[in-house]
Amino acid sequence: MDHLTRELAPISTAGWQRIDEEVRERLTVHLAARWVVDVAGPHGWQHSSTNLGRVRSIGTGGDAVLRQRQVLPLVEVRVPFTIDRQVLEDADRGAEDLEFDDLDRAARQAALIENQAVFHGSAEAGISGIADRSPHGPRPLGAEAGSYPGVVARAVDTLRQAGMKGPYALAVGPEGYTRIVESTEHGGLLVLDHLRRILDGGKVVRALGVRGAVVASLSGDNFVLELGQDLSVGYSHHDRESVSLYVEESFSFRVTEPDAAVVLTD
Repeated sequence: MDHLTRELAPISTAGWQRIDEEVRERLTVHLAARWVVDVAGPHGWQHSSTNLGRVRSIGTGGDAVLRQRQVLPLVEVRVPFTIDRQVLEDADRGAEDLEFDDLDRAARQAALIENQAVFHGSAEAGISGIADRSPHGPRPLGAEAGSYPGVVARAVDTLRQAGMKGPYALAVGPEGYTRIVESTEHGGLLVLDHLRRILDGGKVVRALGVRGAVVASLSGDNFVLELGQDLSVGYSHHDRESVSLYVEESFSFRVTEPDAAVVLTD
């Protein structure tokens, strides 16, 4: 038995398969940061920290010099949710039109926490986000999608001048993304298509949890999301009416090349 204790849940093999499929489907939509940064791992639940390759002096002892390795501890995220036992029984019968509203909420919340840590950091966890580390001055994105191509083009030019190669990604909050996909420029060109050209064939990513937007180089080795345990579903407890589960992961994040991103504000 592992720490997820799935074997103790009153859930059939088919039921677990359905739950895992539902969670995977929802997380794929919301885990925007993973389209922009490098992902290392998963290294397993027991993996506790990321090596930073640095030391700090902690004194001397006679002729000896004492130094301590510096690491970044991983963050554990656990988001609980419940499923009615009637829904699980219906899944075993082959029902397709099942309601997993609380599962959807939990998956969205877990993805939001990861996205926010990557793009905006987490002071409590000692994580600096992409927006925190960028040395380039923030640029206003504006409220009209028609102005986005010019703003993004200038951001891409800034990255090129800093030696950051393409392709590039535009990670933009849900409202800004909606404006993009609904808009055309004079002449009928879709704003989305124009942005992709500016990004050198890169990606426009709908990023839950992003404030404004971030333009980042996808050349690699610039940002690293390190996973201990990747997002998984575990069992907590149950009663006659429902089963209490959770979505869980452990991760750290570090910016290895601050020059590789430009922040666009609302």
